Amino acid sequence: MKHTPEDLKIMQAWPLSRKIRVTQTRIMEWYYRFDGMVNVSISGGKDSAVLLDLARRAFPDIEAVYVNTGLDFPEVRKFAMDTPNTTVLQPKMRFDEVVREYGWCYPSKDVAHTIYYARKGSKWALDRLKGVDADGTPSKYRKSHYVKWAFLLDSPFIISDICCRVMKEYPMEKYQRETGKRPIVGTMAAESERRKQAWLQTGCNNFDSKHPASKPMSFWNNQDVLQYIRFTGIPIASVYGDIIEDKDGRLCTTGEQRTGCVFCPVGCHRDKVNRFQRMAETHPKLHEYCMGALGLGAFLDFIEVPRR
Repeated sequence: MKHTPEDLKIMQAWPLSRKIRVTQTRIMEWYYRFDGMVNVSISGGKDSAVLLDLARRAFPDIEAVYVNTGLDFPEVRKFAMDTPNTTVLQPKMRFDEVVREYGWCYPSKDVAHTIYYARKGSKWALDRLKGVDADGTPSKYRKSHYVKWAFLLDSPFIISDICCRVMKEYPMEKYQRETGKRPIVGTMAAESERRKQAWLQTGCNNFDSKHPASKPMSFWNNQDVLQYIRFTGIPIASVYGDIIEDKDGRLCTTGEQRTGCVFCPVGCHRDKVNRFQRMAETHPKLHEYCMGALGLGAFLDFIEVPRR
């Protein structure tokens, strides 16, 4: 482990000014380590907009790379593709083909990964869904969390975490092999346990892995991102709306709080009003397509998540 959970808590509590300085230092370390053969991976979302702004304040000509998966809000896709000096990549498979072959990712990447391999008979996955460790003793860690999702083993739908790899990771990895450039990514440890654990093991700049990547905003959180956008005035995709303060004085957006893949059901069970319910109001044609042609409506009905 390069860091401890306590390290992360301390860094997450830093003021934004210090986070900016440390993040730009990590970006510069990455840039000079690879002699400028780097790029910034953008999604069209607000986090990557902040990352690109930070990177281009130090290196104005740094390349941005966007994978046009077809899974983004139209406003997000346009925002990314209109960003100057952006290379646009395309995945080899369409999302409808990915769904037919690899199914849906739900309720999280880790659980979907476990369900996929449990159905193939992998002992580690079956044990995890039983809430036990490899030696058969009750799990003292997160594995017990998986027990409540064991019912997905009997789902009539394919469930896996493969879609993100096919749609986003493979095109990026191919581009890295072809160009020799190393990516800078705007993910944050606060977004998921998987990203937290990755940061604890490698820190912001992972120089030595099979697929080296810089994640210099890992210790930021959503409030930092919104504060940076409001302070600097950098543009973000219109689907977010405006940045305002809620009744508790915390920053939020008047539109979508997060964007990501619009057809992805990850985490939708936790929302009082989920992304598909909002999509029915704001993007009715998109909603009709994903519920019908993609078959997402039937899947949401199975997991008892409302779609309108």
